[in-house]
Amino acid sequence: MPGDINALEGAPRLRAGAAPWRGGLGWLALFALLAVLPLLLGEQGQRFYIELLSKVMIMAIFALSLQLLIGYAGLVSLGHAAYFAVAAYATAMLAPQAGPGNGWLLLLGALAAAAALALVVGALVLRTRGVYFIMVTLAFAQMVFFVFHDTRIAGGSDGTYIYFRPEFDLLGARPFDVNDVAHFYWLVLGALVLTVAGLALVLRSRFGHALVGIRHNEQRMRAAGYATYRYQLGAFVVAGTFAGLAGYLYAIQYGFVNPEIASWHQSGNAMLMVILGGAGSLAGAVLGAFSFVLLAEWFSTLTRHWQLLMGGFIIVAVALLPHGLVSLARVLALPRARRGQGESR
Repeated sequence: MPGDINALEGAPRLRAGAAPWRGGLGWLALFALLAVLPLLLGEQGQRFYIELLSKVMIMAIFALSLQLLIGYAGLVSLGHAAYFAVAAYATAMLAPQAGPGNGWLLLLGALAAAAALALVVGALVLRTRGVYFIMVTLAFAQMVFFVFHDTRIAGGSDGTYIYFRPEFDLLGARPFDVNDVAHFYWLVLGALVLTVAGLALVLRSRFGHALVGIRHNEQRMRAAGYATYRYQLGAFVVAGTFAGLAGYLYAIQYGFVNPEIASWHQSGNAMLMVILGGAGSLAGAVLGAFSFVLLAEWFSTLTRHWQLLMGGFIIVAVALLPHGLVSLARVLALPRARRGQGESR
């Protein structure tokens, strides 16, 4: 039987997984602010800004799912968009064309499709390591892209539509209507809260501690009796399922899906969000998603060559803050701490 991971001599403790809970007040403040924003915004610009923030939060869920692999399991995947896209396509293909479908059943179908694909892909790619792992994940994602792009399964390169947004009945009542932008916004916010809370609980569990141990020293964890392949496969499936949740919400928001959401650009954007915000931090993934999407929106209003501005910002941010934007407060506080130490002497 495997021993206690933290009891192993020199074993890494789960600093990163516990950090979000030490900053619990910060999470509460963020979620409270996001919850009241639709009430604070004026009606003139409400629709645009609420839809934009809904998109940002969906991308934050997507980045959080990849953070589990990159930041905690040490698995750099360049094919994470495949699970996002499969869930979005499953939502579109399962949604009835004659009227609104059951949102809960569509959610189950989308998550099941994403989890099943992640299980199959993970079982194969986890037999490789290093750059081979990165390239094989990319290859599988491109296979998914070409399945949707080059076949007539779901509209080919033109994509497919969801003609009616689903309904979410709860105990015979309908607490929210996703055709209302504010209601859909709160639905996405609830999904983001559940994603952060769910991943934080996973990382604080024995499973999460084992993942961090495997990331730091896989051979030692094997010697301690841990089935590292199973733990990594479990992380792969969990990450794919949360990516599927983001894809499901994306499909509902736009009512349209096309093969581009399965392209390597989508996986690359998620990886940039994780790197920009800070690998190994749930808060970093959320901060990276907010920064990336909002800056992209702003830069695109300034010039059609906005990718140059975005690329320059990312290069400068990574150079100055190698641990991501989430470390900015700590970096700014460092000079004051040093001054305080000097005065005490």
